[in-house]
Amino acid sequence: MAISLSVVLLLAIILVVMIRGKSIKAGPALVAALFGFFLASTNMAPSVNRFLTSLADTINQIKL
Repeated sequence: MAISLSVVLLLAIILVVMIRGKSIKAGPALVAALFGFFLASTNMAPSVNRFLTSLADTINQIKL
């Protein structure tokens, strides 16, 4: 749960920065957000969640 909240917060911050920096307009940002919202209700959502969890675990294991 902590990972998903962190990812949502990070993506929200990136989205706000992109909108303010005018690298993405509000319309395409809204379409992307709605796409993510509706993707979460499909049968593909568990696969995306597993992929992002494994990616986060892999990044967490990197020792600098």
